[in-house]
Amino acid sequence: MEMAINIHSSSSSSFSLINPKPPLLTKQLFGSSFTLSSFPNTSKTTSTSSLRCRRSRFSFHSPIKCSVSTEASTTEKRSQMMRRGDIRNIAIVAHVDHGKTTLVDAMLKQSKVFRDNQFVQERIMDSNDIERERGITILSKNTSITYKDTKINIIDTPGHSDFGGEVERILNMVEGVLLVVDSVEGPMPQTRFVLKKALEFGHAVVVVVNKIDRPSARPDFVINSTFELFIELNATDEQCDFQSIYASGIKGKAGLSPDDLAEDLGPLFEAIMRCIPGPCIDKDGALQMLATNIEYDEHKGRIAIGRLHAGVLQKGMDVRVCTSEDSCRFGKVSELFVYEKFIRVPATKVEAGDICAVCGIEDIQIGETIADKAFGKPLPSIRVEEPTVKMAFSINTSPFVGREGKYVTSRNLRDRLYRELERNLAMKVEDGETADTFVVSGRGTLHITILIENMRREGYEFMVGPPKVINKKVDDKVLEPYEIATVEVPEEHMGAVVELLGRRRGQMFDMQGVGSEGTTLLKYKIPTRGLLGLRNAILTASRGTAILNTIFDSYGPWAGDIITRDQGSLVAFEDGASTSYALASSQDRGQMFIGPGAGVYKGQIVGIHQRTGDLSLNVCKKKAATNVRSNKEQTVVLDTPLDYSLDDCIEYIQEDELVEVTPSSIRMCKNPKLAKKTR
Repeated sequence: MEMAINIHSSSSSSFSLINPKPPLLTKQLFGSSFTLSSFPNTSKTTSTSSLRCRRSRFSFHSPIKCSVSTEASTTEKRSQMMRRGDIRNIAIVAHVDHGKTTLVDAMLKQSKVFRDNQFVQERIMDSNDIERERGITILSKNTSITYKDTKINIIDTPGHSDFGGEVERILNMVEGVLLVVDSVEGPMPQTRFVLKKALEFGHAVVVVVNKIDRPSARPDFVINSTFELFIELNATDEQCDFQSIYASGIKGKAGLSPDDLAEDLGPLFEAIMRCIPGPCIDKDGALQMLATNIEYDEHKGRIAIGRLHAGVLQKGMDVRVCTSEDSCRFGKVSELFVYEKFIRVPATKVEAGDICAVCGIEDIQIGETIADKAFGKPLPSIRVEEPTVKMAFSINTSPFVGREGKYVTSRNLRDRLYRELERNLAMKVEDGETADTFVVSGRGTLHITILIENMRREGYEFMVGPPKVINKKVDDKVLEPYEIATVEVPEEHMGAVVELLGRRRGQMFDMQGVGSEGTTLLKYKIPTRGLLGLRNAILTASRGTAILNTIFDSYGPWAGDIITRDQGSLVAFEDGASTSYALASSQDRGQMFIGPGAGVYKGQIVGIHQRTGDLSLNVCKKKAATNVRSNKEQTVVLDTPLDYSLDDCIEYIQEDELVEVTPSSIRMCKNPKLAKKTR
């Protein structure tokens, strides 16, 4: 098995013509081997190659083609495109909890970004408070490291499907991705989504099998499953011939074989250098930079982040800001930054191919192009997939309005929601039926819940309705969104979970054992309506052991009525403070949300009824005071009230109920406009 590659380069600088191929790569792939002979010529725009296959345990990586250069339709355009060799732009993409952020931590530490005596917290890229509390990545973030005089710009991306819009935007800035896959679970729903997007962009992919030190790791299965996923997504032959690296992010080790890991991440860095091509640029062309992300600074104002596609950007430069050929305006770059290690560093000049941050253009939006003042042309704008779930936001109308919040008016609410659209491309906001109601659409319930949590921490007070799916009408037929749900559940609880998903119109299409831990992986195609409120129900059915993951699949025919909740609510029918005396008798009717001494108002939901239908209760009743002496006061033993989080409340409420959100409290109440007759 042999490979011959001839490389001709006329210069030793960091720029080289696009035809030379990367050096020799070796890796293990599923029993097939490729021998490639290629004869590039720097004076021509095409190269000839021959490919022959034979069965073997090893395979060599094919030359990686730059997706930008393949789009060039003329000889003149191709001759201008250059490959920049001193920079690599990569995004780390994966399913949630497969170890992206931990892997970035190890890469930063081993590239000496921090001092030896510097305290570094875990998951340093998750700098947002909500990210740290929930243990997930919500916003994509930039950093950079230097390896062998090459700058590697790294972008950490979210793993949840609800934040897929972040991933779609970021893929515009990079030339390759590290696809991180868990060594036990293998490719999961979000793995499929992010890989599909990366392949559509024509990016080079390096597969990192992470958590290889887990006792039940099965790297061969994971690699084969990943290869099958490449085939399903119609990847090209070059993309299917991917480099695989085995790693343990938490230990900071990597290797080309699961049984032979190096003491550091050296093999991973080498794979990035060999497999991910440098950015394809037009060095002498007119300035072009696509604003892919927006940040805000109290002193500098709006900061546009993106990759420079062509030309040179300088501090103090006059530029043209374009949205389309006909819509352009002018601006001036006041400050310029590049990413070095873990911070933004001021720069006077940035050359094409690097990722930078631009200040001074106050009204810049995501998807706009910063171009040359005289000859600038816009780049294609960023497109993201449509939202599938919507929720109604309205001003707080409860008797407790204004007690805890700072911003309570419809004008405050409207300004904040429309300001969110400037950064969150996957979200949509529309005016509702009344002046104080707004309809917010997003990729999923979690997508909108994170917005609600951010707003309440900023001092906003408002109400939200239950999540609803966004249907489509095609040829007079109602189509609703369907999602692929994967459930990992121990075998002893599988029956209860299967029954629950069946009641919600789910159709099982795959079932398999996972590892040696007695866990079964179930795959369902289920309407998005059936997923609303499912997470708590599935945890109850499996005694907290099931793991549910979902991702949007497609629109399909209406599945019929779905009952998402069997029990009614316990509703307070007067204002006041709850008492132990009243709660002692009320808790026989169901589970309570409140304890003694809590303020309640008429229409507030104070518990879950043990039967169907709502029940009105007086939780403020006091024991009658008489002059009759008793030998002993009655001892009241109260059950511990249920502590529902914001996510739990939004999953719980039905069509005629609302969640009241304030900076200090989260309460549920009946919607006075839709209040049903209670018993």
